[in-house]
Amino acid sequence: MTPPNSAQAGQRATPDQLVDVAALQQAYFDRRPDPATAAQRVAFGTSGHRGCSFDGSFNEAHVLAITQAICDYRREQGIDGPLFLGIDTHALSRPAFDSALEVLAANGVEARIAAGDEFTPTPAISHAILVHNRGRERGLADGIVITPSHNPPQDGGFKYNPTHGGPADTAVTGAIEQRANALLQENLAAVRRMPLAQARRAPTTREHDFVSAYVADIANVIDFDGIRASGIRLGVDPLGGAGLAYWQRIAQDYRLALDVVNTRIDPQFGFMTLDWDGRIRMDPSSPPAMRSLVELRDRFDVAFACDPDHDRHGIVTRSGGLMQPNAYLAVMADYLFTHRPQWPANAGVGKTLVSSALIDRVAARLGRPLVETPVGFKWFVDGLCSGTLGFGAEESAGASFLRRDGGVWSTDKDGLAPALLSAEITARLGRDPHERYRELCSELGEPYSSRKDAPATPEQKKKLARLTPAQIGATALAGEPIEQVLDKAPGNGAGIGGIKVVCANGWFAARPSGTEAIYKIYAESFRGEDHLQQILAEAQAVVDATLAE
Repeated sequence: MTPPNSAQAGQRATPDQLVDVAALQQAYFDRRPDPATAAQRVAFGTSGHRGCSFDGSFNEAHVLAITQAICDYRREQGIDGPLFLGIDTHALSRPAFDSALEVLAANGVEARIAAGDEFTPTPAISHAILVHNRGRERGLADGIVITPSHNPPQDGGFKYNPTHGGPADTAVTGAIEQRANALLQENLAAVRRMPLAQARRAPTTREHDFVSAYVADIANVIDFDGIRASGIRLGVDPLGGAGLAYWQRIAQDYRLALDVVNTRIDPQFGFMTLDWDGRIRMDPSSPPAMRSLVELRDRFDVAFACDPDHDRHGIVTRSGGLMQPNAYLAVMADYLFTHRPQWPANAGVGKTLVSSALIDRVAARLGRPLVETPVGFKWFVDGLCSGTLGFGAEESAGASFLRRDGGVWSTDKDGLAPALLSAEITARLGRDPHERYRELCSELGEPYSSRKDAPATPEQKKKLARLTPAQIGATALAGEPIEQVLDKAPGNGAGIGGIKVVCANGWFAARPSGTEAIYKIYAESFRGEDHLQQILAEAQAVVDATLAE
């Protein structure tokens, strides 16, 4: 199961723990991946292709092949508008950006890149796509974000967002993955490419002011007047990520008492405190990784942070410190649907099936439809576009919600908007999100939750993904009758790639990871810690039996 916390968790990294950026970037160019080795092929998980140049899993050849595959896909689909190209602050992101631009230019794709080579958060790309495509039927835009999200400094990542602005679904990523691996197998013979200097001068390469566009428009999402009038003090740590310039402009343009406590951009991320396993990981929902901001909490009424591509949020309150993601998601759902009178009356609450059942209880009290989906933000895209979802959230501190007038804002996770919403909540309610969470617990019940991970081989992961309700022989879970056994999400009927077992006051879900050689068991109880541990033990027995078959 999940190993205990490292003794170094929450401590500063020592020099020997920092990645050698020069060597990492050199390996990006020098190492040739072997397409016959599964770990070195292109593989799109729930958040794109990720890997490390030292391991031969994220190298120049991968990026060239994926970008060409995207160009081929665009031609097949008739997508002929601009492609918005974003980049975070990881060390491999810049060389990957250059490689992608060389291919895009050679293929005649109009690439919109940030003015002044500024870094670009994931939500700014989604926003740009949606704004460009609004009211259009031709010349539609799509986008690429080069980021491994909150992953360690040595990792690289590559995501594709189609014309709806959100994460690509499995049909799209499957086609891109298959084409990219074929190009690798053929030694990139069909990849079109031009020198970087020529690509930057190409008439199809154009600058776009992502910062101004996003910052000006977010006033249609967040009540800045209310925040400013309240006089509350705010703090933000961008965690060395792509949102630094955005936070500085937000503070300036909306005249907020917002202190950017960390302005460092460092591809080694040497300013971070080590995560639970003693590694550097820019996870804004992890207490060890967030220790620096938590230690400053008494300076602010509420503070927040985002990961390097700013699609995740972490909320730090004076009253309770760092909030668990599920706790804040429940507070967000409760607040938004009671403070957005222009939202559609039928707009529902979207959540992944491993997010807290407290959200279910909030939705029921609000009288709003609950749409429970498999893991992955892609499942919320259609609902956010149509307005049938007002709010979409996943358990790993990812969320997006509608504009104040009920229009679509971002169809990908947006870390900035939920962070700023914590300021609006504090300003409007006169108490911070943690205090509001305690009120919800007293009204609806307090959840106790846990997640445990364990190593799994590809074959074991396949077995777990194929688990069906018929294989669950138990009729009770931790002393309560089992009410549901799910292998498909109630909200859309899509397969969950695992199993979820539900009783009145608790549940567990078991599923293989889409990006790592592990499986995950999620569990929650509304009857206390002992009941939670009983659920986990019984869930583990189910998984053990499945893997032993």
